[in-house]
Amino acid sequence: MALKAGFSLLTFSRQCLPASQKWMPSLNNVRYMHHKDEIKERLAAIIPEKQKEVKEFRAQYGNTPVGEVTVDMMYGGMRGIKGLVTETSLLDPEEGIRFRGYSIPECQELLPKAEGGAEPLPEGIFYLMLTGEVPTKEQVQAVSREWASRADLPHHVVQLVNNFPSSLHPMSQFSSAITAMQSDSHFAKAYSEGIHKSKYWEATYEDCMDLIAKLPSLAALIYRNIYKDGKIVAVDPNLDWGANFSAMLGYDDPQFIELLRLYLTIHSDHEGGNVSAHTTHLIGSALSDPYLSFAGGMNGLAGPLHGLANQEVLVWLTNVVKEIGENATKEQLVEFLWKTLKSGQVRALLTF
Repeated sequence: MALKAGFSLLTFSRQCLPASQKWMPSLNNVRYMHHKDEIKERLAAIIPEKQKEVKEFRAQYGNTPVGEVTVDMMYGGMRGIKGLVTETSLLDPEEGIRFRGYSIPECQELLPKAEGGAEPLPEGIFYLMLTGEVPTKEQVQAVSREWASRADLPHHVVQLVNNFPSSLHPMSQFSSAITAMQSDSHFAKAYSEGIHKSKYWEATYEDCMDLIAKLPSLAALIYRNIYKDGKIVAVDPNLDWGANFSAMLGYDDPQFIELLRLYLTIHSDHEGGNVSAHTTHLIGSALSDPYLSFAGGMNGLAGPLHGLANQEVLVWLTNVVKEIGENATKEQLVEFLWKTLKSGQVRALLTF
C-alpha cells in the first residue's frame, strides 16, 4: 500500500482548474524517477520473520481454546466472539485504543510532525502499523512523497465521478469509483499471470499504496462536485498527505490542517472486527484484490451503525441548535435528548 519521490511537475502548477477541466488527470504531467522503496524493503525483511513466528505459535498453541460461543453471540452478529487476530491496534473500553501498543497521547509524542505542527502525520501511523516500528522524520517524508507520486486518478474514474448526479450520496460515489480503479490492480494482473502465493504480498502492497495515495484525490473530487464549483487543486509534492487533502478540499487554515492530520491518524485503524475492516478482510480472503476488498469495506462503512453515524451526529447537533438554540439550558438539552430517544433514534446516551 518504489519510492518514486524524485519527480517534477512539467506543465502543471498547483492551482485551481476551471470547471471545464474537472480533474482531467492533472498529474499525467508528473514524471517519476524510480528508486528503491524503503518501506517495501523493510517489509521484505520483516515478513519472513513474522511468518516463522506465526508458524511456531500455531504449532504450539493451534488446538488451544480461546473462548466459548453462545447462541446469543451467533444471533448477535458474532458480538463478543474471539475470532480474529489483529496486531495493528487494540481497543480497550476503559483505556481507549492503542496502535501497535502505543496510546494516542504516546503517538502524538513519538510520531513525526509537520514543520511547526503539533499533531502526528498520518504517514507516521501508517508506517508504525505496517512495520511495528516508530518511523523517523525522513521515513515519514518518504511516505508523503511516495503517496504524492501515486495520487493521480485514472481518466475513466474521473469521467465516472463527473457523470454521477449530485444527489448520489458521496459514499456511494466513493465506493463505485474505488471499484472502477480496479482496472489498474497489480494484484489482479499478477494473479492472472500465475504469481506464486509467496509473492502475493508484493502485488498487494503496490495496490494498497496506490489506493491510499488516490483516496484524498477521489474524495476531494466528489466533495467539490457536490458542494463546491467543481474546481480542483492539484496535488503538491511538497505537502504531506493531510495537508494535500485539506488543500484539495479547499481549506488552508493551519488549525484545520492540524485537526485533519490528527483525525486521519486516530481514525486509521479500529481493530479488525468492525464492519468495514472485517468486510475488507473477508473479501480479501477470497483473493479479491485490494480495490474490490476496500470498496466492500466502504459499503459497510456507509451504514448508520458505522461510519454514517458521524454524519448523523452532525445532523443531530444541527437540529439541536435549530430547535433550542446555541445557549440551551441543561434542562432543554435533556428534554431534547429524551425526545430523540423516544422517537426510536438511538443516537444519544444520557449521562446526566
